[in-house]
Amino acid sequence: MRPVWLLLALWGAVHPMSWFLDWFGEHGFTLSGLIEAWHANAATSGLVWDLTISAVVLTLWIVVEGARTRHWRGLWAIPATFCIGVSCGLPLYLYLRRQD
Repeated sequence: MRPVWLLLALWGAVHPMSWFLDWFGEHGFTLSGLIEAWHANAATSGLVWDLTISAVVLTLWIVVEGARTRHWRGLWAIPATFCIGVSCGLPLYLYLRRQD
């Protein structure tokens, strides 16, 4: 399964990032504009909050399991989660925690 987690992490990094790069190409590199677009309506605000809560839960899981098992390489998934997204951070964490 380990190669599958790595492929999903790469897909979770590249595919969403292509949409962000398209948006930045159209609107310029403005984080305030991006955040405003994330909250353009109730549906997008709901998705933003869903992903934010998921990122926090994933981070807590990584920290608690890392402290319990003393396998610290999983911590690399935290910046991946907040800088790229949950779609990259979760499969990256599953890849890093496996010993296969």
